[in-house]
Amino acid sequence: MSEATTPKTTAPEAATPKAAARPAGPLAAGLRRPRTYLWLAGAVLLLLLPFYLDRFWLQAGLFAMAAAIGAIGLNLLTGSTGQLSMGHAFFLAVGAYGYCFLAGESSSENGHEISGLGLPAWLAAILAVALAGAAGGVFSPIAGRLRGAYLGIATLALIFIGQHVLFNAEPLTGGFNGREVPPFSLFGLTFDDTEVIVAAVPFQSSEKLWYLALAALAVSGFFARGVLRGRPGRALNAIRDHRIAAGVMGVPVARYRSGVFVLSSMYAGLAGVLLALVFQRTVPEYFGMVLSLEYLAMIVIGGLGSVAGAVVGAAFVSLLPQVLTHYSDSLPLVSAPGTGGIAPGEASRYLYGAAVVAVVLFLPGGLTRLRAKKSGEKK
Repeated sequence: MSEATTPKTTAPEAATPKAAARPAGPLAAGLRRPRTYLWLAGAVLLLLLPFYLDRFWLQAGLFAMAAAIGAIGLNLLTGSTGQLSMGHAFFLAVGAYGYCFLAGESSSENGHEISGLGLPAWLAAILAVALAGAAGGVFSPIAGRLRGAYLGIATLALIFIGQHVLFNAEPLTGGFNGREVPPFSLFGLTFDDTEVIVAAVPFQSSEKLWYLALAALAVSGFFARGVLRGRPGRALNAIRDHRIAAGVMGVPVARYRSGVFVLSSMYAGLAGVLLALVFQRTVPEYFGMVLSLEYLAMIVIGGLGSVAGAVVGAAFVSLLPQVLTHYSDSLPLVSAPGTGGIAPGEASRYLYGAAVVAVVLFLPGGLTRLRAKKSGEKK
């Protein structure tokens, strides 16, 4: 056969191998990962839980989700930036009592006059978070200049100031007995104990608040993850690892420290609003030094500098006391107070105190690093 009559490959045939080798889009690549299906299965499970769990477990989950939001904020400050804060409970109190004052009506409780503005609940929640951020902004110049133990001692003063105000500003806080929390309402739906039948299941306050808390946790987690993976996150890590080198490279150290302190305060304010809605009554004694220490335990146990670590640590620290209380009759050495055994609250503190020591000694990166370590060993 002559050279002129030799068959040539057509254009579509020549383009076929290149088209086959073209990489898939991000959506198709994500669907091929087993982790994607695990996330989808977990999301579906969380959405279905209110249809099957009783009130105790729903409230335990609500406490864990509220704690996770606050722990994410503290992890942005302490885990990612290296700024030690002992005043996280103060900003939770600002969010909780700010919502009560903004959404509540003026009334009389236990012989005391209680003030309130009576704003719509959704607006009061947003303003309470902004109020916590404003409180953090007032303190942010100090946070921008101090670091380490010096900032920890300075923020510790916020706890004492907050406790004094909460116990004595009775028109705002209700004093020692606290004040009732107005129910949240959105789009005509009130998140109280009024029953709403959904798929033959009665939905009360816990079931309704479950989806509200789940949405707040999802938005908070994705926003924090975006911050950590973007340019601000790299700047925060540079400040944590080497402050002077970060300043030499052009990172405004004081500005970033102040900004992340305000952001952490807003996360704490949102957590305080959710806790108030779950408790249905705010009590000043709850927002003390022990609560701040518990939040530090959360991020250390879960893992510093990661959103997943904050969520895991919050679930461990917040769920453990409630599980021990629920099963105190069947657990060895754990019993109700006054019966000769260890009280569930004491046992929980012993256990997560031991967990902190164990994590520091054997898992410096926290519980979330354990999964990364196992996956690395398999490879």
